Amino acid sequence: MIDRVASGFHPFVIPFVAGMVFVLGYCFIGIFRILLQLPAEDRKRFFISLVTPKTILKNIRDIFCDCLFHVKLWKRNRLLGYMHSSIAFGWFMLIVLGHIEVILFLPHRIRLFYYPIFFNFFVAEADSTIQGSLLFFLMDFFLLIILSGIALAMYKRIRSRIFGMRRTARPSLMNRIGLYSLWAIFPLRLLAESFTAHISGGSFLTIPANWVFRQFLGNDLNLLPTWWAYSIVLDVFMVVLPFSRYMHIPAEMMLIPLRNAGIRVRNARKGFAKVQVLSCPNCGVCIDACPMSVDKANIKDCTVYLTRQLRRKNERRIEEISDKCLLCGKCEAVCQVGVEGPALRIQLRSERKYALSPDYSCIPDPPPAESAGEGKVLYYAGCMSRLVPSVGRSVESVFRKAGIAYEWIDRDGGVCCGRPMYLAGRLEEAEAIVRKNEAQILGYGVGTLVVSCPICYKMFKEKYDLPGIRIVHYIDYMQELLDAGRLKASRSDLCYVYHDPCELGRGMGIYEEPRRLLGRIAAITESPKNRNESICCGGSLGSLTLSFAKREKMTRAALENLYDGKADAIATACPLCLATFSRYADRPVRDIAEIVDAQTVGTITKTEAI
Repeated sequence: MIDRVASGFHPFVIPFVAGMVFVLGYCFIGIFRILLQLPAEDRKRFFISLVTPKTILKNIRDIFCDCLFHVKLWKRNRLLGYMHSSIAFGWFMLIVLGHIEVILFLPHRIRLFYYPIFFNFFVAEADSTIQGSLLFFLMDFFLLIILSGIALAMYKRIRSRIFGMRRTARPSLMNRIGLYSLWAIFPLRLLAESFTAHISGGSFLTIPANWVFRQFLGNDLNLLPTWWAYSIVLDVFMVVLPFSRYMHIPAEMMLIPLRNAGIRVRNARKGFAKVQVLSCPNCGVCIDACPMSVDKANIKDCTVYLTRQLRRKNERRIEEISDKCLLCGKCEAVCQVGVEGPALRIQLRSERKYALSPDYSCIPDPPPAESAGEGKVLYYAGCMSRLVPSVGRSVESVFRKAGIAYEWIDRDGGVCCGRPMYLAGRLEEAEAIVRKNEAQILGYGVGTLVVSCPICYKMFKEKYDLPGIRIVHYIDYMQELLDAGRLKASRSDLCYVYHDPCELGRGMGIYEEPRRLLGRIAAITESPKNRNESICCGGSLGSLTLSFAKREKMTRAALENLYDGKADAIATACPLCLATFSRYADRPVRDIAEIVDAQTVGTITKTEAI
């Protein structure tokens, strides 16, 4: 093979080299700073995971699935998934194939890291070279794939609905520069490689383009401006990348191994949280998902704008956005990179300073519990159940029918699980409540704690340390009673549509169990948005600033989604959802506990726990 330029260098590579050196230096310094910001135990956990075979394989799989193939977006909308994966995977393959070309035919040039990018300029064909080879075909093929993705991206800016998106995030100035330079890279590459196709070789895309261009521009000197333009646009994109949404490209490759190492958000502004903020691609998928977006005034309070304001360090907007959110978790459920919007907001709230000194002496030590005995169940209804006492009464009625020996710990109120404090960012106060409650619960000496409120259930499962006590939601416990034959169920005449509560569904991953229980006693149907995309009822404890008037719009939007299920009544498994929906629903709303109580009879009289 004959070198086109004997030295393997031409001045037009300088912009690309400068941009590459800048972005690599920026990323390496950023990685070093982030690792220093991690707590010592998290840093140790991360480095151990890098040499753990199971975690290594998971990192590789997740990087390919999430960064290159965008599997989550494919599941959401095929056209949206193709658009993102065609650009990401196509670009990756062009880089890989370029390196293969150099390794196979000019291995002594591999030390020049720019050489694979501009391979077609630096080589000329001979009879013994790769003319007409598979590599030329693959290079043209993946370039065509990328160009099709770029065309879709351009169309998406005009009409996003065909991609399953009613709204997209409004790009900032730096995002626009990054976007337009990205759009220009591959058409310019096509032009540059087409101008040299008769010299360096090409395939089905570049050879016909070369023939067309040479009909009008026969002088080979015309090829240099296109290579210069290609290099300059690459430089612009790389220089802008750290200051635009495209920083998500390298950041996500850091986010995946950190997450797989078990690292969690501990501070909203540095360490793991900083990587999440940088990994946000600003795609805007979370805008349509957010229940607050039913009101256009709230669109800029979605997670995509929170990450943007965190990067800008706009403290006023950060506070507004973090306080308004319902913390329903839907943005995290649909996010292609898994940005933990609720966790970021809780940590931001925890930073807030108040003119009060924490004093926990007002929380009395729990009185000695009268032991319920190992043969009894401890029932915890939760504060929200007091909004709809029928839930607690129904659970108690089911216990009695099934002959369960139980103790109702908060029958008279006064025992909060601590989650409202936790959601408000008052982490120390929540911790104090948790520790007091643990002592009281352990004093009962029971083996099972049954909870009816999903908000409390999540708190008990994640924040409490209750050795020897099984924590179970009443959904699972009632299923066990039916399976054990302690209850006999009859079929209801009504058809129900089930609403997945945020804390039970997205929060704890419990989707099928309520449907299985409800399906044993009634006909059920599904709403268009369900399971992990269920719409928040609007009554969430998560928001600190949303008024009831604004919440009403969200509640009605959630109800309209449920009405599409064409059911006679609505079923849920959360007392807060039940109370919220009941204010505005034009058909019956029931908690599953109420439905089970109405459709079952006991089969034994002996009182005992299971």
